[in-house]
This record gives sequence, structure tokens and C-alpha cells, in this order.
Amino acid sequence: MRSQRSPGLVAVLGWITCYCALYTTAAIDIPLEVLGHVNIEQLPTITDQSPSTVIAFPFDESFPVTCEAKGNPEPEFRWTKNGVEFDPFLDPRLMKEENSGTFVIENNGNLTEYQGIYRCYASNKLGTAISEEIEFYVPSVPKFPKETLAPLEVEEGQPFILQCDPPKGIPPLQIYWMTINLQHIEQDERVSMGLNGDLYFSHAEHKDSRRDYCCFAAFPRIRTIVQKIAMAVIVKTKKSDMSPEAANAILERRPSLLTPSGGRSETQLVKGEDLKLECIAEGFPTPQVEWVKIGHQLPVRAKLENHGKLLIVPKVEQEDKGKYMCKAKNLLGEAIHYFTVRVEEPPEWLFEPESQLSMIGSDVLIKCSASGTPPLAISWRVNGVPLQDAPAANRKTLGETIVLHNAKASDSAVYQCEASNRHGSLLSNANIMIMNLPPMILTKEGEDYSAVEGKGVMMHCRVFSSPPSTITWSRDDSSESVEGPRFSVHDNGSLEIYSVEKDDTGQYTCLAKNTEGTSAIEAMLYVKDPTSIVVAPEDQQILMGTTAQLSCLAEYDKSFSNDFQLLWEKDDIELTLNYTENSRYFVEDGSLQIINVSHRDQGVYTCVARTPVDTATASALLMVLDVPDAPDNLVLSEHKSKSVKLKWFPGDDHNSSTTEFIIEYEESQWEPGNWKELLQIPGNHNSAVVKLHGHVDYCFRVSGVNAVGRGLPSEPTERYKTPPAAPDKNPENIKIEGHLPHEMDINWEPLLLIEQNGPGLEYKVSYRRQDMEEDWKEHMVKRHSFVVTNTPTFVPYEIKIQAKNHQGWGPEPKIVTGYSGEDSFFWICPKEVTSVPSAAPDDVAVEVMNSSVVKVSWMRVHKDKLHGHLGGYRINWWRLRSLADSKTSHGDKHTLTFPGDRNHATVPGLTPFSEYSLIVMTFNGRGNGPGSHPVNFKTPEGVPEKNPVFRVTDVQKHTVSLVWDPPSEPNGILTGYLLDYQYINDTEEVGPLQMVDIRNPRTTKWILRELEPLSKYKFYLRSCTTVGCGPVVSEESTTTLETTSTSASTVGLIAALLNVSSAVSDSSANISWISGGEHTEFYIAYMNNRKLTLAFFFVLDIVSVIEVDCVCVEQLITVAGLCLKLSSMSFHSYLH
Repeated sequence: MRSQRSPGLVAVLGWITCYCALYTTAAIDIPLEVLGHVNIEQLPTITDQSPSTVIAFPFDESFPVTCEAKGNPEPEFRWTKNGVEFDPFLDPRLMKEENSGTFVIENNGNLTEYQGIYRCYASNKLGTAISEEIEFYVPSVPKFPKETLAPLEVEEGQPFILQCDPPKGIPPLQIYWMTINLQHIEQDERVSMGLNGDLYFSHAEHKDSRRDYCCFAAFPRIRTIVQKIAMAVIVKTKKSDMSPEAANAILERRPSLLTPSGGRSETQLVKGEDLKLECIAEGFPTPQVEWVKIGHQLPVRAKLENHGKLLIVPKVEQEDKGKYMCKAKNLLGEAIHYFTVRVEEPPEWLFEPESQLSMIGSDVLIKCSASGTPPLAISWRVNGVPLQDAPAANRKTLGETIVLHNAKASDSAVYQCEASNRHGSLLSNANIMIMNLPPMILTKEGEDYSAVEGKGVMMHCRVFSSPPSTITWSRDDSSESVEGPRFSVHDNGSLEIYSVEKDDTGQYTCLAKNTEGTSAIEAMLYVKDPTSIVVAPEDQQILMGTTAQLSCLAEYDKSFSNDFQLLWEKDDIELTLNYTENSRYFVEDGSLQIINVSHRDQGVYTCVARTPVDTATASALLMVLDVPDAPDNLVLSEHKSKSVKLKWFPGDDHNSSTTEFIIEYEESQWEPGNWKELLQIPGNHNSAVVKLHGHVDYCFRVSGVNAVGRGLPSEPTERYKTPPAAPDKNPENIKIEGHLPHEMDINWEPLLLIEQNGPGLEYKVSYRRQDMEEDWKEHMVKRHSFVVTNTPTFVPYEIKIQAKNHQGWGPEPKIVTGYSGEDSFFWICPKEVTSVPSAAPDDVAVEVMNSSVVKVSWMRVHKDKLHGHLGGYRINWWRLRSLADSKTSHGDKHTLTFPGDRNHATVPGLTPFSEYSLIVMTFNGRGNGPGSHPVNFKTPEGVPEKNPVFRVTDVQKHTVSLVWDPPSEPNGILTGYLLDYQYINDTEEVGPLQMVDIRNPRTTKWILRELEPLSKYKFYLRSCTTVGCGPVVSEESTTTLETTSTSASTVGLIAALLNVSSAVSDSSANISWISGGEHTEFYIAYMNNRKLTLAFFFVLDIVSVIEVDCVCVEQLITVAGLCLKLSSMSFHSYLH
């Protein structure tokens, strides 16, 4: 069906739409600055009032009923109580204050006569504002009625209910069921309390019989607990002619609901309250309760309490309404109840009326809209009087809106809109002021604004006027408004400039204009350089206990020199620097130092550079490294006779991953208190199975290891003692030695005490000749050595050693081979036999690998010629001459020893381009055998060694003279030199590398030309062969400002000091010169630029070389008043 409107209504609605489009109302609050200049009348406004309910608690001394208001003229107050005029000033028992609507009710025992609903009215000649209704409620002390309750008799197996019926009182109400001795009645699936406080029993049992069931009702807001008279319950046992077992049996029955009654019920509640639905059933066995929402899933916020009998949905919403079902069931059947849940809502503003300041002759709209369930009743008042009782010719009500047409100053009033339903009410006062006022600019004249280049700035121009003013901004005495995409004038009059430029600096004017007049102010804008951080802190990983340093350097506009701050924050909280002895934070030149770093110092550190107009920040993460914390919860499991499993929780690794865990043990028998390492496992494991020895009382602990180190161990485990067992290993490191020709000494490492696995340890020594078929000879010993006598000389034997204890034998031992004693010249004539090898290696050959390494090979010496155990081979070599000249110079002999049986070896460290000779020999325990025939070989060319001398001899304005010595070992035929140089300075800036290729190997000096005056250079020299160039030697020197002449025509003694040079080491400087005149002494000074200290000393005329101990710093040498700049260390000399 299509609705139709009357033409008049359509015209009115169209007029309203046009008005809204052309004029926007605003909330009214006349600023104090305006009131200080112009006396403007204001409607009353309620500023403070009591809450909607004031409860007179019996323990409070007094109860203020508050009503405060403002307005011009000052408002006067009046009250109504239950809709009837009420004057607090007529009641001497009430406390009042002048110029206030508030009165105070004293707690003098007569509170009930003040109980009621109050409303405050604040009025002046312009209108009246009203408060919301205030209920003053005097609660009565809740009490259970005095009554006599007969004992409740119930047959065993039958349901019953104990009723509480608590008295009414101020919520919340809390119910407790206890005995007379204040012991809680135990509740479970069979026994439970309902929402109404009653105690329900699904079926009676004999133990339910007692005479002190007490219901306690607690009212916490009034600090009161009341008790109902105790109730007695007698459970009667069924009597029957059947057997006692059958007589005592409870008959099973299907469920039925004790509460709620019937099959359906309806629940209404207000949005935001908790929905509580309960189903308590009786039956045997005890029924179980299930909940569903018909057609939907239960709300996700839903929860079950009281053993599933209570469904709670907190803070219910509209979507929670609908049908719910509870089902109580046991093996014999089920009982069902349906709940219809309706959610209603108290009033809520959709559009709250706003106070307005409107000009005379305008059309004013006052809108009031609210929602709620059930639907709301909307009522209007003007100055506290119902709208129909105060008619006005130019006022119309259109639905939710009041329209004042062609408003006059006399139409100024307070309009009240009240929306209510059964769940509450809302009241709003809207001050409607009709007046004309020329613009008043409330912002201070001549404000200075500072902005950062590239950022935005807001310049304010706060205006109060009626009608609203038009705001324009201009610049530098120009009448043109500022325009462009970077300029925006906001509704509040402020001018915002985006991305400020330097050219925006200047004077700005704000002009406010309406129909009643104009007003203007000026403001100055200064554009500053932005603050930036040029050296930002960097992420660091720092060891605990050390010192961390975070650097920060910022640039900012110099006009803020006195206002600039550089601060440090940790995790967004500013660090407090107190510079006391206990302080660990220090800031110097912007750098933050943290002394004795601890775990709590880990975090994000932010450098904050702040000026009055902008801030720059830079952050870095400081991670504190430390050894791992001790593992937790170390436990033993899977106990076996020879193993046990350890499991633990790793401790904090403190930012360095745990690489391994070390398991240690301590035993109580041999070395109690001494912890020994048992096992290492990877750091990504947190358990291990450890193998154990028998007959040991163990205790274990675990510690973690990371890149920082090893952490503290865990708490030790409980002790675990393994049972005795046979040895699980045999002795190791068996040594067979023949100290005498007819004996063989057998020694071995004994089993450790912990390895014996039990008492009664012995060793079985078995041996036989290897080169003959014979039975094993066996001996049992308790020591760890045995001597076999009457053996042939140097023959092989097979030997094995097996451990045994009271529990049995160890594993089958391995067989090792050894020899009986060797020949000895003490018992054989030296002419008949020698004790050292009697033959030299044959077929010795040399393969040249490179200029300093050769490979030597040979034929092995036969074992018959060794006369004992082979010790190995030795190579002796020596240098015959350098191939760079024909001069023979026999070098020192060098030896390398290679143990074991082998037929080749590598000889390193040879000098390139040389001729060598070498021999090879073998050796045994008695010494070296004869050497092989000498083999000569030559090494190829290599690169030269570095030059032993390289120095600057003369420095001029555009030239530097360099001299050097050839390398002591050219390692080939010298082909020339490679000379490089480049400009350097003290800020690590370097110029391009210039290269000079000197092809003549006999050249030992060079002059570099076309250098820049007063500039520092670094020179690099390398010697070269056809193979390549050797290591670099370098020097530094600074050219002079003027060219210095050293000719004989120089005036005075200038020529007296010649060839000044220096050589520098880490701790000294060697200075040399040639004296050209007759002088008895020289005066020398040097300066340490870093420490700003001077030192002086004299040098006699006969000395032309002096060594100065120093750190490598700039020095001064003063001789006869002549200033020369020396090489390498920038020396200055003065001729004296």
C-alpha cells in the first residue's frame, strides 16, 4: 500500500531539508573570555545532580541530594517530591547552602519520611532547566519471619525441597545453605540450590537426615546476613518382608522437573543483564541435564554451572533471544522444558537534543529521537512546563522535531525531551538561545608559531559570534586570502599549512566577519630546519656484566640551542639519569653508556631528539647475552640395571642458543662430592638415556652450554644405585716393551674404580708366540703389569687381557701384538751386531711442488735391517746457494722427523730460487741409521721479500724524494719496483691511488712531482720479479707550504741542516740529519697533539742520529730556526 502526504506537510518537510542544508546548529557554551568582555545572558544549565537512586544505608551519617546549575543571571532552585512542590528551606532538619539547590538529609532516625521521588528545577528570567528524577530509598532491615517448622519426613529415594523464602532487600542477594556449625551443605548432581534459594534433592538418601539445615541470606550492600530457623529432615527407610538387600534398594524411576514447573515458560530481561535458565530434576539414577537453543547453536558466551543444571549467558544481546530447551534424562526416560526468552531494551538516544545559539530571524530545529523495547513514550517540556501548557504561535511539532519559525530573542528557552519505557527514562535539556553578536576573536593577538620545514602547522583563530562568522586568512599586509592545495581553513577558524616551506615565513592575518561586524588578529610564522638523527644507535648483542654504549648524534635548527633536548627511552619509558654512585646509566655527548649490563637492561632503546616544534627518534635493540640458566625439573625415569633416562626443561638461553647439555654424575663410594662429566648431548634435546656402571650409587645434574659459556648446573636428582654386574670392558692401552733381551714387560691401564662393576676385580693375562703354533699361557693377577721371562730376542707375541670380578668375566678381549726385548750391546760384542738400523733408504727422489715446498719419496728399509722397532724416517737438508748470484754459501742444516712406516713426506719453508741438498735416514729406539746418498734440487723463482729500508729524504712544496734498499732476499731475478701513492688526511678521506712502474732494478731513489702543497700523502713500495711483486712497505709525508732552498747562498745558517729523515716504529722515532755548519748543540722539541704536552731536549753537535721514544704522534724538531716538514710522522725542525 502506497502512503500519501498532504501538500502542506510536503512543503514543510522540504523547507526543513533546505534549512538543514544551509545552516548547521552547534552546541552552545559561551566562553569565559566572551563573558569577560560582554555581559551575555545565559539560560540555566544543570551541571551536577545525584544519581537516579540514592540509597539511605543505615551506616552512613548523611545523604546529599545534589542539584547544581549555572546561568546568567544566577539560577534559582526549587524541588518537587512525588510530583508535589517541596521546599527544603522550610524543613529545619535539612542542611542547605546558599546559591545551590543541594540539600542534605541527616541520618537521625527519621529517614522514612523523606523517602520519595525528587526533581530539581533551576530557573532564571530566560528559562528553566530540570534534573532527572532522583529516588531517595530507605531500605528496611531484612528479616526471616519467626516460625516453627515441623521436621520434614521423606521416604528414602523420594525427592524433596527445602524452601528458603529469603526476605526482600537491596540486591545483590547471596544465599548459603549451612549447618548450625557453619559447615556448608555439600552440593552435587543430586543436591543443589536453585536460583530462588531453595535446596533441591533429586532423591533422598539416609545420610540426608539431620536437624540443622540453615538458610543464610546475605545483603552485602547493607552489610547484613540473616538466618532462617533450622530445618530438620528425617529420611525413613522402606520396610518390607523382602530380604534386607531388596528392602534397602531404591526403586529406579524416570526424571521429572522439580523446577521450573510445566512444560513451557517465558523469560523477559533487559539487554546487558545475565540470562539465567535452570532445570533441576528428580529421578533415580540422578538425571543429567542437557541444553539446546532451538534452531541455533548455544551462544559462544554461554556457560554451564551447578553441575549442568544452570545455563548462563552473560550480558545478553538481542541475538540471544529465542527458544531454549533443557532435557533431563536417565536410563528410564527424559523430561523436557521449553523457555521463550525475550530481550527488551531501556531507552537509548538516537539523537539527543543539542543546545543551540541561533541568530534572530532564523528557523530553529530541535530534534529528539530514542530507541527502546517496548516502544518509548516521548514527552516535551519548555522551561519545565509541558509543551501543551506553554503554547507559542511560531512553534510547531513535526514528529520527533520542534520547529521555531522566525525566532525572536524572546524565544530563548530550555527545552526538555524525556524518553521512557518500563525499563527507565532519559532526560535531556537543550538550551536554545536566540541573539545577534559581532565576531569576538578569542585567540591571543600576536601569537608566534614555529613550524618545521616539510611538516604541517596549525595557526588558530577561535571566534565567537552570532550568526557564525566567515573566516579568511591573508599574509604580509596582502588583502588576498591565502590559497592553494597546501592551505586549509577549518570550521573552527584555524589555518592549517601542509608541508611547510621556508618561503612560508611571515606575518599572517585572520579576519572574522558577520552581519554584525568584523574583527582581526595577526600572527607570525617562523619556519625551522627539521630535527634529524645523523648517527643512529645500532642493534647490539652485549655480554652480561660488560658495558654497552649506544651512540646518537642529531642535527637541529640552531635557534633552538637553548631548548634542544636529547633523551633516551627504554621500551618507550624515559630513562632517569641521576649520576649517583649506584647509577648505571650515563649520557655523554649523546651516547648512552650502560655499566654492568644485566638481564633487565635488555630491550628497545630509543634516542629522542626534541625541540619545541618537532621530534626525531631512532631505536636499537639491545640483547643481553649470558650463559644458559640452570635446567629445571630434572627427573629420572626408565630405571634399568645399566641405564637410566634423564629428562629436564631447558633454562633460558639468554639470546644465545644452547649448543649442548653436559650431564654430570657424582657417586657416594669413592669420591663423594666430586662431580664428573658423563655425557654431552646436542642443545636441541631435553632428555637422554645414560649408560651406567654396576654397583654405583649415582646422583646426576645437567648444565647448558652456549656461545657465551657454560651455565650453572641444575639441582641434583635423587640417588639411584645400580646392582653389581660382571665387568663390561677390559683394560686398554696395553703396552709391550722389551727392556731386556729375554724378557717382555706387559703393562696396561687398570679399570677405574667405577668401571669395576662390583668387588673382587682380577685380570687374566694370556700370551703366546705369533710365529709358532702353541697354546695360550694364562696367569691371574690383581696388579696391572706382568713380566714374561725367558723369551727369544725380538720375536712377536700375541697378548690379551681379560677382567673378572665376583659377578663373572668381562667381554672377550682383543688380541694385541708385541715384541720381546731387542739386541743390546751390553751382552753382545759390538763388532758382531749394531743396535741402530744398518741400512739407508734407497731411490730417494725430490718433486718440486712450488717455490718453497718439495715432496720427497724413498724406498723403505727392510725390517731385517731395522734391528728393533721402526721409529720412522728423518730428512736432513741445507741450502747450498742462491741462484740469483753464483756465490756459494752453505746454509744451516734443517731436520724434519716423520714417525711410523712411510715412503714419502713434504718439506715446506724453503727459500725460492735456491739450490738445496738433502738426505733421508731411518731410526729405531737406539738411534739413527746411515743417511742416503745426497740429492740436490733447485727451487723456482718467487716474489721478493719486503724492502728493509724505505724513507722520505726531501720534502718540498710540489715534490717528495724517496730512497730505499733492495730486498735482502729477492727470491729470483729482480725486475724492478712498483711505487704507489695517494692523498690522505686525518678524517680517513683518501684520494685515488697513483702508480709508478720502475723497470730498472738498480734504481733505489725516486722524486715524485706535481704534488699538492701542504698535503699529506702515503707512499707504498713493492719489489718485483717475473713471478710477481712482494709485500708492501709504506711511508707518509706532508708537502710544505713553500719550496725550501738548500743552496750555499741561503742567508745565515739555513744550510746547516741537511738530509733530515725519520724512521718510525710502534714506540719510537729514529731521526737523522747531516750538519753543514759549526754548531755545538741542537735544540729539539716534540708535541703529543692528543695530550697537548710538549717535551724538549738538547743534542750535542757530534750526534747526527737520535731515537725518540714516543707514541706515533706529531712531533717538533727545532734546529737553528729552520722549519722543515719530515716524512712519516709530520716532523717540523727549526734551525737553532
